[in-house]
Amino acid sequence: MANFIWYELLADDVAAAQQFYTAVLGWQACDSGIAGIDYRIVATTEGEAIGGLMQRPAGSPGGPFWMGYLPVVDVDESLGAIVEDGGSVLMPAWTIPGVGRMALVRDPLGAPFYIMAPGDDRPSRAFVEHGTGPATGHVVWNERIASDPERALAFFGRHFGWTQRGGMPMGELGEYRFLFDGPVCLGALMGIPPGETPGWRFHVAVDDIDAAVARVCAAGGRIDQEPGEIPGGEYSALARDPQGARFGMVGPRR
Repeated sequence: MANFIWYELLADDVAAAQQFYTAVLGWQACDSGIAGIDYRIVATTEGEAIGGLMQRPAGSPGGPFWMGYLPVVDVDESLGAIVEDGGSVLMPAWTIPGVGRMALVRDPLGAPFYIMAPGDDRPSRAFVEHGTGPATGHVVWNERIASDPERALAFFGRHFGWTQRGGMPMGELGEYRFLFDGPVCLGALMGIPPGETPGWRFHVAVDDIDAAVARVCAAGGRIDQEPGEIPGGEYSALARDPQGARFGMVGPRR
């Protein structure tokens, strides 16, 4: 299984990012305890850790953004296979004792993500499949926005076993392709809408979509797409935090 096991925001102002996401999504936050770096762990109200917040490297292109971690058995072996397949290495593999071995890579279409061999066998609940039970505060949908969705699907299929099962037509954007890891629906793959940039967008479950939208605005964020109904009767909305990082929210309308 190659579900996402961790999410990470690279922010220009980590303290401000913590304040925004705890206010909007109800996350708890604490220092990771890693020496020499301000790395903050965010968790659901039940205390289940889902990701981290850290400073974006000085001089890096673009603005703040979210990334995900995908599990592999052997990081070094996977690095070689990814490079051979047109990907690239942004940060060579390193090991954090007690945490695991990881590397930062980029797929052939330019989107960065981490690969990681975790240091223990405890299952991650950073991602919870949408519609499978209580998931407030967890990521429930992973959306890859790509200039060439067919190539992206082939790449992630080869290296992580993902497949497409069904989809929805989106006019000039082509098909909104549903991504599966075995029986688990991870999210979707799509073309690039006007005004968007390629990469990932991760959607977090909320208890009340309209209340969450109001919290985004009150905390200085922006709504890119107002709540729209999705299959199953819930609603999704697209947003950006005050520093420009995009994310989505999914929840019922009460």
